[in-house]
Amino acid sequence: MSKWWRREMEKGHVAIVGGGVAGVTAALALGTLGVRVTLFEKGASLVGGPPFCHLHAGGNLYREISDDQCVALLRQSVEFARLYPFVVDRRPTVIAVPTWDEGSPEALLPRLALLRDEYAKLVAADPANEVLGPPEGYFRLFDEAKLRGLAERSLASSPPENAEAWMVPAAKRLDVSKVKFPLILVQEYGLNMFRLAAGAKLALEAVEEVDLRLETSVTGIEPAHGGYRLAWRGCGGESGIREADYLINAAGFLTGSIDDMLGIRERRMVEFKAAYTSLWRDRERFWPEVIFHGKRGTPRGMGQFTPYAGSYVQLHGMTKEITLFENGLAASTEESSQPRLPETFLEWIEKGWPEEVICERTRRAIDFLAYFIPGFAEAEVGGPPLFGAQQIPGDDPELRVAEVAFPRARYARCEIVKVSSATDMARAIASDLAAEGLCDAAKPPATLPALEALEEAAVAKEAARIALSRGYPEAMASLNVG
Repeated sequence: MSKWWRREMEKGHVAIVGGGVAGVTAALALGTLGVRVTLFEKGASLVGGPPFCHLHAGGNLYREISDDQCVALLRQSVEFARLYPFVVDRRPTVIAVPTWDEGSPEALLPRLALLRDEYAKLVAADPANEVLGPPEGYFRLFDEAKLRGLAERSLASSPPENAEAWMVPAAKRLDVSKVKFPLILVQEYGLNMFRLAAGAKLALEAVEEVDLRLETSVTGIEPAHGGYRLAWRGCGGESGIREADYLINAAGFLTGSIDDMLGIRERRMVEFKAAYTSLWRDRERFWPEVIFHGKRGTPRGMGQFTPYAGSYVQLHGMTKEITLFENGLAASTEESSQPRLPETFLEWIEKGWPEEVICERTRRAIDFLAYFIPGFAEAEVGGPPLFGAQQIPGDDPELRVAEVAFPRARYARCEIVKVSSATDMARAIASDLAAEGLCDAAKPPATLPALEALEEAAVAKEAARIALSRGYPEAMASLNVG
């Protein structure tokens, strides 16, 4: 009999509902602190919710959010990159302002300088925080003359070692008549969700205090004995009851359904969104990510060109014809804390998309980005979309920084909007557990032994398996740059 089961009836047992980024980060952090955890995930693998691909180390994709939110995203991103280094694709991001946009590159510079200085403070406080390169190189500017000069240079045959080398493929391919200068290259890196799903599973299986239950749905929750009683059902029809001293709601877009089980009413929204998988066979290997600013929800919304290994490119177009959807934003009601998306989207989440919709929307996304990168018009559909419903606490759809709420005793509701917020969330939950006498240490360490012990070959193999099991190209589970 394992140590975990011998201690089944002792105090300090936490139940987590949901195995997305929030759930696995909480489970890893608390398990490392010696807290017994049961993690319930209804899917066959972890981290299968709304797609993420970008380390928002400063929030430079979002002109509309406050400086405070940007500084918070920077700090959280540094912490996330330290916690999950095997997930980070270390290539920079180009920020471009289209000629038809009302904004200007110069208007972005004060915030960039602020973020550079804040990053320098983080590195000065702890040299291990230098995960985005040297602070003085946090961002670089490229005027038109410099870009045209770079277009004459040869492409890198190995991962570029400086900002100029990273800009070469963009310099060769961008239609410079469509963007304002200077272009900005900033050290916001890529994130690979398949590698996080893989590494989290391997690490959780190695933490003795964690009982990971995949393909297991929580069907009911009620308060009991100062804690909670959870009813669960497995994919094979087996069922049971698990009692816990503390409950963590990490159910993602279904967070409101757990609130409903507990009779809690909260305002929130969920938004159905998608990114598209394309294959550009003629693509140069070492591209930066490229962001074209725009006004969200309009025909000229932000465009996002995210390179993956194997000539695959993930695409966002923040219009209602591409990434966003008519009726894709739903809000809670007085009767239920769970926003109700249209049945079509729920069916797509559960069963997948119709092939004709995949082709139509992917083609729109390709054409949208080909306006700025003409050669990209040759790209083709590369696989299914990456999609899901993102939770938004409250009623502000522009919110980008949120972590966790504690609406009743011994109950934590995870409400992260960006994956990097998971580190702040885990700290807040550990602190609350300590206050309840259920955890001796109130703060998880910056790095966790189970994650540090992961072997690259094992992560790569499991990530490839997960990608293929979900219908995505195996190459998308790899990093362009380690």
